[in-house]
Amino acid sequence: MPALDYPYPDMPAHGTTLEVAPGVQWISMPLPFALDHINLWLVGGTIIDTGIADETTRGLWEKILAGKEVERVILTHYHPDHAGNAAWLCKKYGVPLWTTQGEYLTAHAVRESSAGYTSEAVVDVFLKNGLDPARATKMLGRGNRYAALVPDFPTSYRRIIGGDRLQIGGHEWRAFIGHGHAPEHLSLYCEALNVVIAGDMLLSTISTNVSVWSIDPEGDPLRLFLESLKRYRELPEDVLVLPSHGKPFRGAHSRVAELEGHHQKHFAKLTEALQGKQMSAGELLGLLFRRPLDAHQTFFAMGEAIAHLHYLYYAGRLKRANGADGIMRYASS
Repeated sequence: MPALDYPYPDMPAHGTTLEVAPGVQWISMPLPFALDHINLWLVGGTIIDTGIADETTRGLWEKILAGKEVERVILTHYHPDHAGNAAWLCKKYGVPLWTTQGEYLTAHAVRESSAGYTSEAVVDVFLKNGLDPARATKMLGRGNRYAALVPDFPTSYRRIIGGDRLQIGGHEWRAFIGHGHAPEHLSLYCEALNVVIAGDMLLSTISTNVSVWSIDPEGDPLRLFLESLKRYRELPEDVLVLPSHGKPFRGAHSRVAELEGHHQKHFAKLTEALQGKQMSAGELLGLLFRRPLDAHQTFFAMGEAIAHLHYLYYAGRLKRANGADGIMRYASS
């Protein structure tokens, strides 16, 4: 499989921009997580994704945007590293927010802990899938982390639908939608520049988190994600992919194949481990994630473990049963 090509080996320093295509500026903002940065984009007067809402990020935005005209803010999806400063930027520069309806409404629901988006509801799903109660207790002490990182969010927006063609920075960009990582994740492709802003859907060195959450506890998000990845095969192999984490790269088709292979390996591990055994997602965490997991990492690892088991169950490759203790366990069919 051909290696990915990274035409820009160095990340732009915080507070600076790096042009990666005519009129397309790459911005890197710090994050206080193990994943320590996010890539944001400035295309003409359009800001695409915004970083978390903290003084550091806002100070860097003010430095970058000094003397520039801002026309609008576009969000790829609702996650806090993407949406945190949307309201602040829209208010400060008097510009509208553009995004998909699924991401807009989800941001409001998660901020308000409504529609089933509560830590208690998520942890309840995890407990029913075998999470150790001591680990669950640690998760419940975190409060609404989303509201802390996204303290405000716009109360109106311009809706983007898959297939829409947007004029951004003097070029036409086509919107296409992905599922699994977020409800209605937006990517933008410019044929004239041969560039795609991929958000979190296609990352170069890490796999996108795809989890089952409390709002859709019986969902199959990994099937949706793998089906969405196929849309990147419709783009040229040498398209310049602008991901939200890591460096811009070429080799989209190869990367899709790598990610498909990554998940197939997880499927094989699970089906082998479940031969003649019944195990829960909580019991299988160590099989899928070899490194020690803190409470933050366990939160996402549990969601992802359940997603892999659901994929195999709905594909007919696993069977499952709810035990007398109320915990769901799986076994190979």
